[in-house]
Amino acid sequence: MRKDLDSGVLHAMRALVRVVDTGSFTAAAGQMSLTTAQVSRLVSALEKRLQVQLMQRTTRRLALTDAGAAYVERCREVLALFDQAEAHAAGSAAVPSGRLRVQSMANFGQHYLAPMLPEFCAKHPQLVVEYSTSQYLPDLLASGVDVSVYLAEHLLDSGLIARRIGTTFSILCAAPAYLGKRGIPRKPEQLQDHACLRLVNPSIRPDWHLTTGKGVTHVIRNIGQLIADTPELLQDAAQRGAGITLLPLFSVIDAVRAGRLQRVLPKWRSPEIGVYALLPSRHFMDAKTRAWLEWMEARISPRLVEDAAYFA
Repeated sequence: MRKDLDSGVLHAMRALVRVVDTGSFTAAAGQMSLTTAQVSRLVSALEKRLQVQLMQRTTRRLALTDAGAAYVERCREVLALFDQAEAHAAGSAAVPSGRLRVQSMANFGQHYLAPMLPEFCAKHPQLVVEYSTSQYLPDLLASGVDVSVYLAEHLLDSGLIARRIGTTFSILCAAPAYLGKRGIPRKPEQLQDHACLRLVNPSIRPDWHLTTGKGVTHVIRNIGQLIADTPELLQDAAQRGAGITLLPLFSVIDAVRAGRLQRVLPKWRSPEIGVYALLPSRHFMDAKTRAWLEWMEARISPRLVEDAAYFA
């Protein structure tokens, strides 16, 4: 019955906004379960109705006209009100259903999310959870992702809505065999004399910024023969005796507990790293998204506190 109502001007407005957000008719069609030709006809029908060109189309790019840009902003407001009205009428206790697209930084997801996803799915049997990973700040609108779990020392202004789930930090560690061979550094300056394995990605600073948590800081610059953007690779290299690494605590806590890695300079760690749930701007929080955020806060936030306490 609902599909019979998904037509008309509102449907065309939604198609236009999806085209703008994704940058292509094909991507918008995929998100709306339509054909590219159907989306193109919807946008053309809007232009015919308004008697104005909304979009410049070429084989390589799409660009809004001035009139189109102003109209799209009004469409966003109208669609947001429409979605809110439907949700209010349906009731706040609506059962989460449909497809929930979740994205997470890989190592964080492996440690915290993966073990608990079966529980979440069992609790919400009408949901289909589509899980993917990325180390980089996501383009949620273009990818159709509902929620992305992202970690950063400083969250840049991305136009996304950010909900803080908790915090973590990185610690220095190395294999006992490496430390037995090369010696254990007693102060940060001595790290310059060691093989250092460095994590670099957009969410953290490239240099090692260390703090005692009491206002004392130390910066280690331009070190490391091995540089990678994934914690898993560096953790494996460290366990094989390749050197000292600075990694998020959840990447190494199991190895430290098992004795495969040993903490180095235990009084020093990285500054706090925020753990955020990112939602698209102007994103209406439907039942499935609300259920995911509530689950993360109930299950993941306490785990973050518990793991941090292990290294306190």
